[in-house]
Formats: sequence, structure tokens, C-alpha cells
Amino acid sequence: MKYGFTVPNRGPLATPEALGSLARHGEEMGFDSIQTGDHIVVPNSIASRYPYSQGGEFPGGDLGESMEQLTLLSFLAGQTTRIRLVTSVIIVPHRNPLVAAKVLATLDVLSGGRLVVGVGAGWMKEEFDALGLPPFEERGAVTDEYIRAYKELWTSDNPSFEGKYCRFSDLSSLPHPVQKPHPPIWVGGESPRALRRTAELGDGWYPIGSNPDFPMGTPEQLADGIRRLGIRARRAGRDPSEVQVIYRTPHYRLDPADAPEGRAPFTGSAGQIAADVRAYAAMGVGYLVLDFTRNARSVDECVGYMEAFSSRVLPQV
Repeated sequence: MKYGFTVPNRGPLATPEALGSLARHGEEMGFDSIQTGDHIVVPNSIASRYPYSQGGEFPGGDLGESMEQLTLLSFLAGQTTRIRLVTSVIIVPHRNPLVAAKVLATLDVLSGGRLVVGVGAGWMKEEFDALGLPPFEERGAVTDEYIRAYKELWTSDNPSFEGKYCRFSDLSSLPHPVQKPHPPIWVGGESPRALRRTAELGDGWYPIGSNPDFPMGTPEQLADGIRRLGIRARRAGRDPSEVQVIYRTPHYRLDPADAPEGRAPFTGSAGQIAADVRAYAAMGVGYLVLDFTRNARSVDECVGYMEAFSSRVLPQV
């Protein structure tokens, strides 16, 4: 099992000093990756339903704040030397695919091959409208096409592509990424469409456990998702073992004593959380992403949560 953690792109911990400190501490403690989200603008009025809260409210939307994801990861690349940098996730339709592929390739080159491209189709129609993008209702098809365009630009010396939303030929897009054939692509989402996209285009499936429409919050729900992913991978002519499973838990909380029966996974005592890690690894999860900043009010408090996980939970795994 490998472990990653999220860093914020808005709020009181989204400062150069705080973000650099969290990234360096995470690297020193042996975490494998840093994840951060993606919004370019935050509309003042949002009617779209956020998929990862029970009531559909977008957390932090009232701040009107969001650092640009790829710029933030580039900054963190300069603060670190080994830890991997994950777009978690990049909203693929938000950016012209040639521009996005170039920025992502450049980030992989400058970081020495540390980029992981987590991809998603997006959920906020108001943001799509503000950016003047292809129709929100077609975002899934746009996402699939742009991912294919990324791969062409990253791997071909004379790239060409002819699609509905993207066309190019007779050009160069160098340098290519350091990682071959290209940086790993983790497909975010829990829906049947996300599973299909993973099977056809992804190197990993990256669900979050808090989607009420497509719940993955229990071991049984995630195991069923992995089973369905395997079916789709075989239909796409792939060996399911080639597709990594990355799980992001929304519930992490380390307590001094055992939590009662019925607790959420990854909550409770160090022994209980370690048992959860072993159980999820046994079902095929190879990567666990934790959100230490969710309840942290300062860098020191967040670092304390990270240190407790490393020193109290991992030795029992």
C-alpha cells in the first residue's frame, strides 16, 4: 500500500509557507504523493449539485477562492525532490487540450517524472458556462476525447488528431513527459461512466467514498465497484490487474481508543485503522489517500495528524 495526502487550494492553509511546509513534511515522513483539486473560477451563485456531500453543497464555495491547480503543483515540485504530484482531479474540459498536455508534460519534465494525472469530467455547470467551454451536457465525451489527445501529444513525434472537439496535425509538442509512455492517468469518479473511462483510458481508478449517488464508503461497496471495473476492463481487452485501484477516504480520524461497532472505515484507534488498511489492500486497493487538512486549523496541527498516522498506524499495518 502507498499513501498520499491532500493539500488545500483555498482557505487559511493555502499560503506559500503553509503549502511548502506540508509538502516537505509529507516527503520527509515517506508519503508517496500530494493531491490538490481544480477550480479556475468560483461562481457567486452555484445551483449545480456537488457530488461529494450529502446535501449537494460545495464546501468552501462561499470563499470564492481557488488557486490554479497546475501552478500550485509546479510550486510544490520546487519545494520537494521525491514526492509525487497528483492532479486530484484536473477537470479535463476546462483547458484547451494542447495547452493542458503541454503544461502537464512540462511539469513532469521539471519534476523529474513525478506527475500523476488524475482526471475528471467536472460537475459545476456555472463554471463551464463562465469559461465558455463546450456544452456541459457533453463533458463526458469531451473528457474522453481530450484524454486521447493528451496521449497522442505525449507519445508521438508528429502528433495528429481528428475528433469532434479537438483537431490538430503537422506540429510538434516537445518535450514529451519523462515517464513513458506517459504519466499515469487516474480516472476519478464512481459512476458507470467513470468505470468505463477507467477501463478504456486509465491506468488507475480513483473513487472517493462520499458520493451519495454512487456510494463507495464501505468495504462491500468498494469491492463491488472493483468487481464491476474488472468486468469492464476485460470487455476492453485488458487484464484487470493492470488497472491500479486508488481509494480516497473522506472519514479519516485517529482516536486514542477503539471506536464502537458501526464506525466508518479509517476511523477509530490506530489498531482499527491499521486493520482497515490491511482489509482494503486485500481487496485490491494499492493506494490510500487521506485528508489530514479537513479538520486542521494550523500547519502544526496538520503535521501532527500526519506524524500520528506514520508513527502509530503504519507500524501496525
